[in-house]
Parts: sequence; structure tokens; C-alpha cells
Amino acid sequence: MRAATIERITRETQIRGRLRLEGKGRYRISTGIRFLDHMLELFARHGGFDLELEAHGDLDVDQHHTVEDVGIVLGQLFARALGDRRGINRAGYFVQTMDETLAVVAVDLGGRPALVYRDLVRARQVGDLETELLEDFFGGFVTHAGANLHAKVLYGRSSHHKIEAIFKCFARAMKYACSRDRRLRDELPSTKGLL
Repeated sequence: MRAATIERITRETQIRGRLRLEGKGRYRISTGIRFLDHMLELFARHGGFDLELEAHGDLDVDQHHTVEDVGIVLGQLFARALGDRRGINRAGYFVQTMDETLAVVAVDLGGRPALVYRDLVRARQVGDLETELLEDFFGGFVTHAGANLHAKVLYGRSSHHKIEAIFKCFARAMKYACSRDRRLRDELPSTKGLL
């Protein structure tokens, strides 16, 4: 069973996380930012990951450190749980509707971090989350997971729906990319022989 536990403590945040890749979509998440909790709950459920995250950050300053560091810890959890990445599909994508919104996410767990993020969100805040920080969340994730991630909303009206569609796509793309191909269980998914 592929799983990981991380504890990250800085002067700005204290975060504990636990991830099980072959989970049942169970979660226990508390970041101090309820809309971020909701998106991570969706991510766990739609990806079939068991995820526990508890974050305490300097929210009296602003949300930036907490949001970015939660992304960092999530990336570290995946990197550790995937190990040497032998036998995984490596890449995945998903297209998701959320009522009037359509989004697409593609991910490659090939070891090189890169992010392209276009959510079309115009609202400064959705729920209690400062929306501009989502790019920092995904930036932290890709750097520490060793992943390329492209996330784009094609169209939509509701800012809530746009962000939710991205997280659901992210979950299902990661679910496939992390999945193992039995035929290639001893092989690295690379012609270089190194990820």
C-alpha cells in the first residue's frame, strides 16, 4: 500500500499530512480556510485518496503562507507515496463539467515541475478563500511533487464552479496518473531510465 506522512513546521505554518493512494476517498481536513478545506475534500473523494491534513498558519497576517504551504505538503505527500514511480501511468487528464462551467486538467508525474494555471476567476474571494492564492497552491504542489500541471477553465459563470471544476479534474487526473499498469510494474515510465 502506497502511503506517506509528512510534518512541516516553519515560523509561518505547522502542517501535518497523511495520504494513502489506494484509499476510499476518506478525508479529515482542517486548514483554517473553509473553502480550501472543501476543495481538498472534493480532491480526496474524487481521486479515491485517503487524505488527512491539519494546518495552523499565520492567518492573522494573510492566507498566503497557509495556502502555499498546504500545496507544498500535498506535493511532498504524493512524491513520498509514489516512491520511485515504477509502474505508474505517470500522466493523466480529465475534463469536468460543473453546471455551466467546463474545465480541463492534465498532469505528468515525470519529475520536472511546471505549472500553467488559468481559472478565469474574476472574484477576489470565494467563500473565505483569496482566489489569487490558488496559483500559489498549485505552484507549491508541482514543485514538491515533481509534476507538470496544466489547469484551465474553458468557460463558465460562477467562480465557485470554476474552482470546483478544477479540483475535481485535478483529482481524477492524479488518480489515473498515480495508478499502476500491471504490465509495466517493474518499469520506470520513461525512455531515459530515470525520473
